Parts: sequence; C-alpha cells; structure tokens
Amino acid sequence: MLVTVLHVVFFQPRIPPNTGNAIRLAAGTGCELHLIEPLGFELSEPKLRRAGLDYHDLASVTVHADLAAAWQVIRPERVYAFTTHATTHNTDIAYRKGDVLLFGPEPTGLPEDVLADPAVTEQVRIPMLPGRRSMNLSNAAAVAVYEAWRQLGFPGAV
Repeated sequence: MLVTVLHVVFFQPRIPPNTGNAIRLAAGTGCELHLIEPLGFELSEPKLRRAGLDYHDLASVTVHADLAAAWQVIRPERVYAFTTHATTHNTDIAYRKGDVLLFGPEPTGLPEDVLADPAVTEQVRIPMLPGRRSMNLSNAAAVAVYEAWRQLGFPGAV
C-alpha cells in the first residue's frame, strides 16, 4: 500500500474529461485527488469515466463540500496555489511529502478569495511562452505532480 505523498486539489472543476485524466494521474502516481464542490458534472458522467478508463478503483478521490472541509481532512502544512498571475515558477519550490497542489476551475482559474486563503503558502505558475492564457487543467496538474514527485525521488514507483 502506498502512502500519500502529494495532494492535488481541483477547486470547482467544470470539465469531466480533465477530472477523468486527473483520476488516472492520481492512480499512476499515488497522489490523492480532492474535488471541491460544486462540480460542473456528475462523477458518473460517461466522459469522466471514459477519460479515467479503468483507473477509478486505483485512485484516491475525495469530494468535499467546500475548501474549508477539505482543509479539515487534509490538514495541510503547505499549499501551492497554481495561477498564471504568480511570479514564482513551480520548479523553484522544494517540495515535501504532504504538500498540496491547488488548481482552479476551467476556464477562470482560482478566484481571489481562494488565492487569499490563509492555508495558501505560495502562489506559483508553470512557465509558458508569452501571450498564452493558460494550460489545460489536467495537463497543468500532471506537469506539477511529476515535478514534485521527481523531487521526492518517485517514492513507490518502479
């Protein structure tokens, strides 16, 4: 049994295939996926199930009524909020076991009140070429998770 190394939080996700892809990411890396309501879809939606393939039973996915409820369960020491408005790159962080990677909904990103949440340790961004608005949510989560997991030595991986 794997011990959770990272927590990925999707705040009010809207697009089912992105969450399905994140379920596969969680299954493949051992991170825990936390979904903050309201969701823009039902977890039983075919597009979500198709994107997650047969990984749903291999992933740890928890739905929370709101961000405060998630923090009560996760009890985070460090929360990194991903936003295109940050100046610190995600690769500049020295990740630790238990860190939380927080992502906002498509297409708006994290709202100001969430970015200002006292649990947020730092706002970070994934580097991109100028003039690009953002990355796809599940792609951004994968980039972030694999950088953090790499720094931690890929615990549990073969």
